[in-house]
Amino acid sequence: MDVQILGLIAGALTAIASMPQLIKVIKTKNVEDISWLMLVILISGLSLWIWYGFEQNELPIILSNSFAVLINTTLLIFYFIFREKNDDLT
Repeated sequence: MDVQILGLIAGALTAIASMPQLIKVIKTKNVEDISWLMLVILISGLSLWIWYGFEQNELPIILSNSFAVLINTTLLIFYFIFREKNDDLT
């Protein structure tokens, strides 16, 4: 197996790992058990991996981490949207 394909598969699985959480948050609008700080740290680390990928010219690293940043940034945005709505209800 080509090492690039292996990297793309590994990156895709890692990148989609947050999708079930994002889907659950969108469906339930409940963010009570999510840590915004964890998301910020994760997005920061993923962003550094993207930078590293560009420095090493590694497309699998760039693509998978870019997708993961998109998913986790979306989750962070929903965190703040739904947290405010939940705060308004109490």
